[in-house]
Amino acid sequence: MAQEEISWLSTREAAGQLGITTRTLYRLIDSGQLPAYKFGRVIRLKQHEVEAFVEASRIVPGELEHLYADSGTADDEA
Repeated sequence: MAQEEISWLSTREAAGQLGITTRTLYRLIDSGQLPAYKFGRVIRLKQHEVEAFVEASRIVPGELEHLYADSGTADDEA
């Protein structure tokens, strides 16, 4: 049985791929939204789990309608 080699990311690399700060990355990890692994004092993330997190974060069409729905004010039409 062949075992795939794991592609590890540092917190800096993972944050860069996600376009967020490392502080925000730590919040995602601490809240359980993004799995991470601690080896001594080093925190690493699996590349495929970061990619899965991105896909799971995809916005469903129509999900944001409440953010731009017509409020009926004249300011919106200007």
